[in-house]
Amino acid sequence: MNYTSTRNNTLSVTSAEAITKGISTDGGLFVPTSLPKITPDFIEELISKSYIDRARQVLSLFLTDFTKEEIDFCTDGAYSTGFSHEKVAPVVSLTDTASILELWHGPTCAFKDMALQLLPYLLTKSVKKTAPEQEIVILVATSGDTGKAALEGFRDVDGTRILVFYPNDGVSPMQKLQMTTQEGNNVGVCAIYGNFDDAQTGVKKIFTDENIKAELLKHNLAFSSANSINWGRLVPQIVYYFSAYADMVAGGKVRNGEKVNFTVPTGNFGNILAAYYAMEMGLPVNRLICASNANDVLTEFLTEGHYNRVRPFHTTVSPSMDILISSNLERLLFHICGENSDTINTLFSSLSEKGEYTVSEETLAKIKSVFSAGKCDDNKTKETIAKVWKENNYLCDTHTAVAVAVYNEYKEKTGDLTPTVIASTANPYKFSQAVLGAVTDEKYSAADEFGMVDELQQITSVKAPSQLAGLKGKEPVFKGICNKEDMTKEVFKLLNINA
Repeated sequence: MNYTSTRNNTLSVTSAEAITKGISTDGGLFVPTSLPKITPDFIEELISKSYIDRARQVLSLFLTDFTKEEIDFCTDGAYSTGFSHEKVAPVVSLTDTASILELWHGPTCAFKDMALQLLPYLLTKSVKKTAPEQEIVILVATSGDTGKAALEGFRDVDGTRILVFYPNDGVSPMQKLQMTTQEGNNVGVCAIYGNFDDAQTGVKKIFTDENIKAELLKHNLAFSSANSINWGRLVPQIVYYFSAYADMVAGGKVRNGEKVNFTVPTGNFGNILAAYYAMEMGLPVNRLICASNANDVLTEFLTEGHYNRVRPFHTTVSPSMDILISSNLERLLFHICGENSDTINTLFSSLSEKGEYTVSEETLAKIKSVFSAGKCDDNKTKETIAKVWKENNYLCDTHTAVAVAVYNEYKEKTGDLTPTVIASTANPYKFSQAVLGAVTDEKYSAADEFGMVDELQQITSVKAPSQLAGLKGKEPVFKGICNKEDMTKEVFKLLNINA
């Protein structure tokens, strides 16, 4: 299988090249030139297998330039340790029609671990195939969870360095503490004055700046990405939708071949795009339900066909979704628009220059045939956390609550009783202030993060994960903060390059 660029469909590279580069030199994102197709027998084989074996089977369809031994090595390294649940990504029942796919049992307690525990293995193998003499600089923009997951995944990995930028006031106190206390000899972290979109735009500009790339080459360095713009970040996410379906069959929720819905809280569109790829491969899916918080740019686009990032930016209790520029939407549009890179260049030039674009009625109809969408503000998010805890004895985080609320609204509006899997993207203790306030209906100060952790444990008897509780008392190592215009200077500073 080869990969092309959303902005130049004449390009053809291997998966190792796509993973090493992270983003195409034309600014486009790498996508498969064709998708593998699976049969019910393929799913039947997955039912009795472990998560590692399921990952091997799915990944082998996409990483055709990797040997079986290389894929085995990568999946074993990623998933055999570091996850607190034997199933890695278990499915638990919530209601008669809804189940929760828990994607947060990894070392940083967020769904990003599902991909970022694997990506370092994929990337180091890819570099050996494509550019063995170079040291790779992983450049990351994060709205909270990607940063820590990437730092932990690439910590002290030979031949790599990793630099993370995050919005200073756009992550939870626990997320910030996770990143700023990161250990490792090859890591760097810097806050910026601005929001996630500012960080993401800055990173993309650095990636595609020829002068910066030339300066790095002088030091035998090259950029790659751990954001979901990197295909090596996205392809592992496809796995857990197959795994969830196999578990739904194994648990008697559906028969093999019966369709399910997936409801996914998303900001950058990568998590739900992985579900779309799984569906296009043949996984039995009825609807993909996209859940947004108050930053509802995706909800508007998926229902009206108009994407407009020129709108108020809301800082919410679900900060990992506080995004107005959803990078992975470009991949979806490339496929929906018949892999026409001219169309993509036109749309995203308009987004860059005017802050908006509108797709054709035909394109919107294709999108709406697959996707439903809804939004949920902070008040509804907290109400949902409280309701789910009271009625179902299940404690969910703020992002998962957005998805639950949007799913409930979708079900009430449509009457659709299709068994639905809701992606749960983070442990509730990453957002103790909002979750505790929702459960008790009281306001808490973020000044005492671990006091809130202790109180939430006492009230719910749900134990905080050790990797979060263990941060108590740790002093930040990385205290830097810069203007968004100075991100390049910070990159050179963190790499000890005088330019």
